[in-house]
Amino acid sequence: MTETTEDTGVWVTIREAPVAVKALLIGNFVNKLGWFLQVFLVLFLTTSKGFTDVQAGTALGVYGGGTVVGLIIGGSLSDKIGPRAAVLISMFGMAGFVLAIAYVPSYTAVLIVVALAGAVGQFYRPASAALLTELTPKHRQVMIFAVYRLTMNVGATAAPLVGAALVAVSWDLLFIGEALAALAYAAVAIIALPKRRSTAAADDGAVQDVPAEPAAAGNYLTVLRDYKYVLFLVCMFINAAIYMQYLAVLPLHMKADGLSTWWFSAVVALNGFIVITCELLVTKVVQHWAPKLVVIAGFVLLGGGLAFYALPGGVAIFVIGTLLWTLAEIIAGPTMFAYPGMAAPPQLLGRYVGSAHAMFGLGSALGPFLGVWIWNNSGTDVWLYCGLAGLIGIVLASIGMPGKPLAATEEPAVDMTPATEPLPSETSS
Repeated sequence: MTETTEDTGVWVTIREAPVAVKALLIGNFVNKLGWFLQVFLVLFLTTSKGFTDVQAGTALGVYGGGTVVGLIIGGSLSDKIGPRAAVLISMFGMAGFVLAIAYVPSYTAVLIVVALAGAVGQFYRPASAALLTELTPKHRQVMIFAVYRLTMNVGATAAPLVGAALVAVSWDLLFIGEALAALAYAAVAIIALPKRRSTAAADDGAVQDVPAEPAAAGNYLTVLRDYKYVLFLVCMFINAAIYMQYLAVLPLHMKADGLSTWWFSAVVALNGFIVITCELLVTKVVQHWAPKLVVIAGFVLLGGGLAFYALPGGVAIFVIGTLLWTLAEIIAGPTMFAYPGMAAPPQLLGRYVGSAHAMFGLGSALGPFLGVWIWNNSGTDVWLYCGLAGLIGIVLASIGMPGKPLAATEEPAVDMTPATEPLPSETSS
């Protein structure tokens, strides 16, 4: 095993990460463990509030729209006021709006509060990703994002079970639980996340309460002028839009083939098990590949796995197709979410990260509508269209992403460590 490989292993990456990075991982897990709103919103509005199915579905759509807007705003906030402040605004705001949903009296008020909860609750995501990037040496960023994704996946997997237990007691307890999870992340942020360090303060160790640099030059229009990065953003949209078909079209296809809900649950559980148990192991290898190669491999497997569903063959086809696109997820996922920080100029880090998360969110929101519409009009041809979209992603990644691996010796772009914590450059040698 080479020195570089050992230096980027799972445990050494976690062990030598600054306290703030470990705090982000813990805070993210706790927050995701209490992320009940999206899962239970429709049930709450129809059973407890007495709204119609259409009204509840509309509210869920409004929540999804709010999350996309929140990701964009969160990226800008992270650049302007710093990741720590953006996380605190997000978590305190989310706690308040989630509690309000349980008590607002009218449907219009519900829509407003749900939209605000969706938006404000997402401010933390680009801010957290930006801080992970700033505090992690470049050659470890893919691995730290794989660990970050693991905390999200484990928390999100357990959340419905925890939420169901709370609902069995009362709906109020569900919203109180989510608010407490958000406040717990806020407490972690207050205690462990760093304030920005100015250039002068870096010499004497003093921590400053003001941003390290003048107001960031540029805005989202500046991001859009980076045409190669825009191609990557389209890749994020395509990836999310076709990936979501396993939740939108796959159950319809399996039902049409006469398979029970159990089989659909089994293939989804297979995906979750493999992602949680294998992604870090795969990342140990692919983190040393060029980002372009990783993303191309991901689109080959994602588009190919979904297109595989178009073949006849029953359960075996569904299992093999699921294995293929699951492999795409564990190969390309960490790199795709780490890449915005690699490509961003320091002063626009939050916006680069926020735009990538927003495009993924937009694809996740629109993909199911497009997929179900194509399914209703063209049947299993929807999977061939997914394969075609994967080919488009391959072309865009080939043009827009770098073809060489990251230098193994590059250090974090910005000093943002607590006064009591050694600089990453002092701990990663």
